[in-house]
Amino acid sequence: MSVLEVKNIKKNFGKVEVLKGISFSLEKGEVLSIIGSSGSGKTTLLRCINFLEFAEEGIISIDGKQIFNGKDKKTLSDEEIRENRLHFGLVFQSFNLFPQYNVLENITLAPKLLKRGTVEEIETRARMLIERVGLSEKIESYPCQLSGGQQQRVAIARALALDPDILCFDEPTSALDPELTGEVLKVIKGLKSKDSTMIIVTHEMEFAKNVSDKVIFMADGVIEEMGTPEEIFDNPKSDKTKHFLSKSLEEI
Repeated sequence: MSVLEVKNIKKNFGKVEVLKGISFSLEKGEVLSIIGSSGSGKTTLLRCINFLEFAEEGIISIDGKQIFNGKDKKTLSDEEIRENRLHFGLVFQSFNLFPQYNVLENITLAPKLLKRGTVEEIETRARMLIERVGLSEKIESYPCQLSGGQQQRVAIARALALDPDILCFDEPTSALDPELTGEVLKVIKGLKSKDSTMIIVTHEMEFAKNVSDKVIFMADGVIEEMGTPEEIFDNPKSDKTKHFLSKSLEEI
């Protein structure tokens, strides 16, 4: 059974049709990279999956249980929406750390509010996650005292703190200088395991090729092509995919 199943997601902004029927599934432990030009619908798709936007049509299921149906989305209570969001951990491109809290506090805030254990248990897990992203020496630092790469690593640890079913990244390196990009990509790659399911919206083609089990290329609100990294990067069938990849390689 798929850990995530997305069926026929459609999303409009006014008269503009941004997503035109997106369907895919993910097995536990798989890494999916979503690539495509700006405006292709990548981030909107991720936001719909995370309940930050609501699709007009479509179904989202976790472990076989339907958590969203566009036909009856208005019946979802605020509490149900919050519960559904907890299936996903989202790392934004702009970090979105709380500036008034230090590293440890940023990571423990949500688990404490949700009572996900004793204070000791929550802080012990947070310290393990901070060590996992290589920031033990920065545990008492505030976001303003961290580099962009360090802030993004804190954001990754914070997303992991609630033990989500699926970890989602929205262009996690787009706000970083090139020299800081590598440290964040290394952390993300290190998260890959049989128990860690990830969706990564990215413009880092080499990274997507190396870390992914599946790749989706989106264009004009549809999945233009989907397959393994070898199929997409080494043997693309769509002319749009070929053009996008050739342009991407020129920019490297």
